[in-house]
Amino acid sequence: MAVTDRLPQQPQQVDAVVVGMGPGGEEVAGRLADAGLDVVGVDERLLGGECPYWGCIPSKIMVRAAGLVAEAHRIPGTAGTAMVHPDWRPVARRVREATDDWNDKAAVDRFTSRGGRFLRGRGRLTAPGEVTVGGMDGGETVLRPRRAVVLAVGSEPSVPPVPGLACTPYWTNREMVEAAELPESLLVLGGGAVGLEFGQVVQRFGTAVTVLEVAPRLLGHEEPEVDEVLMRALTSDGVEVYTGAEPASVSYDGGRFTVECARGERLTAERLLVAAGRRVDLTRLGAGVLEVDDTAPALPVDARMRVPGQDPGGPGVWAVGDVTGHGAFTHMAMYQADVAVRAILGRGGPQAEYHAVPRVTFTDPEIGAVGLTEAEARQRGIAVRIGRADLAATARGFIHGPGGDGFVKLVADADAGVLVGGTVAGPYGGEVLGVLSVAVRARLPVAELAQTIWAYPTFHRAIGDALRELT
Repeated sequence: MAVTDRLPQQPQQVDAVVVGMGPGGEEVAGRLADAGLDVVGVDERLLGGECPYWGCIPSKIMVRAAGLVAEAHRIPGTAGTAMVHPDWRPVARRVREATDDWNDKAAVDRFTSRGGRFLRGRGRLTAPGEVTVGGMDGGETVLRPRRAVVLAVGSEPSVPPVPGLACTPYWTNREMVEAAELPESLLVLGGGAVGLEFGQVVQRFGTAVTVLEVAPRLLGHEEPEVDEVLMRALTSDGVEVYTGAEPASVSYDGGRFTVECARGERLTAERLLVAAGRRVDLTRLGAGVLEVDDTAPALPVDARMRVPGQDPGGPGVWAVGDVTGHGAFTHMAMYQADVAVRAILGRGGPQAEYHAVPRVTFTDPEIGAVGLTEAEARQRGIAVRIGRADLAATARGFIHGPGGDGFVKLVADADAGVLVGGTVAGPYGGEVLGVLSVAVRARLPVAELAQTIWAYPTFHRAIGDALRELT
């Protein structure tokens, strides 16, 4: 059935409504349509969500291009000579191609070809078992699902309440991805994954980048050793990094941004990127209808992704993705989508578990982590054992540049004899992480892992070196 800008004005009886058609919502809506349900997907932006248009896909195109530039600079002294002239234009062109110039027609056609209907507009809960969609033309459509409401609204960039910031033309990840040209200088508010990835990328293409992080270290939710590795790599690239730097005010004079910090720094740049995390607006979603705290950072869900406390006589309400508070990752939304679909269709299967959630920051070197950090494990009262291996020793000189001082760190439960967490900082850290993700997820005994034959010479061999410190 073809996409419509507006459904008829009278309340529509359908089987299921999915509010938010990012990766998780699209997966749920598509699979419910495949099962024969009458499904309406709702989104006020592009079908597919943040990931294919402003997140994962375009940003990794940018990361890959910057990696090529960095590798070319490493040729002298290791493989000959090279002259490198970075050019952002082919990168911007490739991003536009990959996003269909921010057009979702192909995605909409893909969904509607499965039997679903797509309604572009802002969906919100207006009563138990009722979703009202504000259309792009100002009209409203009321949907009353018989079977399920699925909330997959994703999240928005979080903008800190710094005096003056809201009145400036700052960038978020969306403007950064859409940039056809790069500024000569860039201030980045936030030393998390988004800020560090973009900061390193554009620095390698000639932009002077300064990163401000309020916390005392970068990627503060990861192992403290990660900060040390990234600081060396970023400063080697020319990125200026200020940690423990709290912005006191932001101003814009029509050509340059100025950030005044509480401890006295005064920094200026042509552009300002706000990369201070993500937030979910439950009030805008109308979550108060569900009798939950709509000022909370996330919706409560059970192990089947269902929002508890709903009228058993009405349609069930499920939630997947960022809105559940279990990590703003595409892979999390897809994982939860599978759990929700099986629950809605009554197919049973495994419930959601979160002890082995992988996460990757695509800096150079990459930072891959899964499960608990050492600090988190100790906070939970686990009898912790730590194993660590340096990549420089494992690689024996075949790494040149950032990553040569990377590491693998393992966190084990000494009583249970299993890994509860692991971190890989180094080349292909996200790929090497796969082994640890399986081990933590399956709770494989450390004694069995220690018997693994690790191929030589590989980066993942460092896992075996770290295991020997545990046993």
